[in-house]
Amino acid sequence: MAWNTERTKELLLAAATEEFSANGLAGARVDRIAAAAGVNKERIYQYFGKKDELFDAVLAAEMIRVMTEVPIQGQGPEAFGDYAGRLFDRHTTDGVLPRLVFWEGLERGRETVSRATRTDHCAIKVGQVVEVLPGVAREDAADLLITVVTLCDGWPVLPQIDALLAGSGTDRAARRRAFIVRTATLMAGALLEDAAAKHSGVPAVAAVAAD
Repeated sequence: MAWNTERTKELLLAAATEEFSANGLAGARVDRIAAAAGVNKERIYQYFGKKDELFDAVLAAEMIRVMTEVPIQGQGPEAFGDYAGRLFDRHTTDGVLPRLVFWEGLERGRETVSRATRTDHCAIKVGQVVEVLPGVAREDAADLLITVVTLCDGWPVLPQIDALLAGSGTDRAARRRAFIVRTATLMAGALLEDAAAKHSGVPAVAAVAAD
């Protein structure tokens, strides 16, 4: 029977995603990944290379998947706030990507993986923010997106901080979601106001005072 290469890769990626998410790059074991996938570990080296390269493949695939599943769409601050809520929901249901990027940050710092692929998709995501908030500078759109992504990523990976600061009420997830949505909406609105003020030549503070 012919060997199904693509199916084998899928099995290895799925097993590696779970292993890296739970144990990070340094703590992950190739033997466990191969056993979970039901595949000889030599296939890992054949298809992906070393463990570092497998981690790269896992992280790139997971990031692209989440970015595709949670698009930024619509128009205006409320639309961006809606995106923040959907991203929070996505990470609440499946916290794999937040855990992977936190592991990456701890173990690799600012060194990125699969740079070309991830950079391209991140640029597309920033472009979506610019489309939703027309007039906002790309640099500001990037900072806004980083802020919201960080807030949403923190929910599944920093539960102890949330419990220490806010307690452990049964409505914590709903309250946290609402706060993140409100924060995202207000920040997006403020950036739009700043952009409009710059375009008109009237500083935002002066425009508010005039009203």
